[in-house]
Amino acid sequence: MSSPPALIPSSPGASTKRSSYTYRHLQQLRQNSATSPLRVVAHIDLDAFYAQCEMVRLGTPRDTPLAVQQWGSLIAINYAARPFGITRMLSAVEAKKKCPELVLQHVATFREGEGGKWAYRADAANSMQTDKVSLDPYREQSRKILSTIKEELSRWRSELVDTQADGSLADLLAARMEKASVDEVFIDLSSLVYATLSQRYPELKKAPATDDKTTSLPAPPTTALDWSPDDGLVDLDENETEEDDPDWDDIAMQIGAEIVRSVRAAVWEKLAYTCSAGIARNKMMAKLGSACNKPNKQTIVRNRAIQKFLGGFKFTKIRMLGGKLGDQISAEFGTEQVNDLLKVTADQFKAKLDDDTAVWLYNIIRGVDASEVNTRVQIKSMLSAKSFRPYINTMDQAEKWLRIFAADLYNRLVEDGLLEKRRRPKTITLHHRTGAQVHSKQLPIPGGKMIEEDILFDLSRDLLRQVNAEGRAWPVSNLSLSVGGFEDGPTNNKAIDSFFAPGPISSPVIDTHTRTGNAIESVDGGNPVKRRKTATSGIGRFFKQIDSEVESDDATPPPAQPSRLGEEHAEPAESPFIATEADQESAQTLGVYVCPRCNQRVVEHQRDEHEDWHFAKDLEAQEVQADRTSQGIVQQSSRRAAPPDRKKSRSRGTKAEKGQKRLFFG
Repeated sequence: MSSPPALIPSSPGASTKRSSYTYRHLQQLRQNSATSPLRVVAHIDLDAFYAQCEMVRLGTPRDTPLAVQQWGSLIAINYAARPFGITRMLSAVEAKKKCPELVLQHVATFREGEGGKWAYRADAANSMQTDKVSLDPYREQSRKILSTIKEELSRWRSELVDTQADGSLADLLAARMEKASVDEVFIDLSSLVYATLSQRYPELKKAPATDDKTTSLPAPPTTALDWSPDDGLVDLDENETEEDDPDWDDIAMQIGAEIVRSVRAAVWEKLAYTCSAGIARNKMMAKLGSACNKPNKQTIVRNRAIQKFLGGFKFTKIRMLGGKLGDQISAEFGTEQVNDLLKVTADQFKAKLDDDTAVWLYNIIRGVDASEVNTRVQIKSMLSAKSFRPYINTMDQAEKWLRIFAADLYNRLVEDGLLEKRRRPKTITLHHRTGAQVHSKQLPIPGGKMIEEDILFDLSRDLLRQVNAEGRAWPVSNLSLSVGGFEDGPTNNKAIDSFFAPGPISSPVIDTHTRTGNAIESVDGGNPVKRRKTATSGIGRFFKQIDSEVESDDATPPPAQPSRLGEEHAEPAESPFIATEADQESAQTLGVYVCPRCNQRVVEHQRDEHEDWHFAKDLEAQEVQADRTSQGIVQQSSRRAAPPDRKKSRSRGTKAEKGQKRLFFG
């Protein structure tokens, strides 16, 4: 850890001054509170990350222009290539014309028939029909960089703990990290900053004369701060000057900048990657700051500089203020400039926007953002897909792609913590498009043992064979494989699946619905695909009668109602669940919910989705009944009724609560 920066002593009598911050604010800093005005958050962003990965791999000098290619387009350009006017909007051919010395490197690809192994291939740009892009090399480097950042933060923590004779800070110094994407990370440095402040300024450890936490802190014993030449300080607000005595928030920012500087240096020294950073009081300000002085620099936005800093931005550059909301605000108030919106009162915002949005907007343009740095962003689903032109027509071709999809998903599961048993998916789904119809089939992933690439492939192949046996598989214009239903690692080394009766790997299959529309081509996640359901037991018995007259296009059915092989989602298979009273008691302990409406047993974390399904079917039944009654065909059950008005179905739904999925009706 570097030594404290040089300080200029304050004049005699300065000790009688008080800070504008209180002991409560200091305690909030200690606790990593998002509402502390002393909070310090960093956003670290790798510079032109994909391009840097290829430069490091190839040993390309930093001053050599380089671009990363995917098929005929560019997806990343290093900083040496940018003066030539090369951007991601250009094709590879046009980029070469602008800079003949440009190094073009195609991304790694999987190739049909070569298993699930990615490789860099000289002919990849011309092999779109047989290849699928792999981002695994970049994910691997991202993991290394993240590990290096953690190691450097741990070094800071260790040195701080070692200076405390009683080890009182040991439990405080776990800096919170949020991996925002493959090339950026947020870090809440508050607890580390607090510990460093306590070490360098012992007067902060003294309790106030009273127990009142609103007592002001003593003023910092400085009249100026000696910032590093590497720190890009944002200019102060108009009513502030550098000659003014700093307060504890300035010193906290300086310590945060010192920590981030050491982190960036470690990433460069160990892995040869440069990164830029922003240091500010919250995530929004830190992210805006990191983009200001690229490449390989860091920007500090002190509290006294927020107003002037934000005033120069278009508000559409702020997260969540782009898109439709940004367009609406721009249209309502006739501007895109933050400075102009600062003149708008909260009541004026409320007159044009709903109250929650108005209050949020009023605060965010003033730099107020209390969003947490989440130590782990939970992925809900992963999908690997490929569109085919021309279409594919054989099991052999499809299975080659399933092998690639399984490898792609497995590598991403490893990145998400699969090997450490932190999280694992519960289901695997095959989507396939024939003509204008998209079908899907789903299987549970067996619990009790580690997921491997071969397991994913075997399950996907079983699903494909079921589709093929039904005679509706070919030709395929799009094929994809997804995993979902993620859960945390098993407790006490026993997954809940182990309490249920075992069955063959290919049963039960949750089969599928058909819809008309575009194939699913997103990389991660996507909306639930809808299916036709003709259940014959429980509440499904009622809907079987309706389905004889109305073709249903409903919300995703509950995963706890699997069908037997070869059925178009018929009645639930014989329950593989609790067989004895002892087993039943064990399952209840582990959180199994028995639905009072259809007597199905579902794992507790799927309860909301199951009840949402019942809700969707109830809405549909109401619409069908109303439609039949109004047309006078209640007595004519053999006549087909019109499909329910989906707009009405939507309007009758309630707002999804936290933790629930929004229903999809069409």
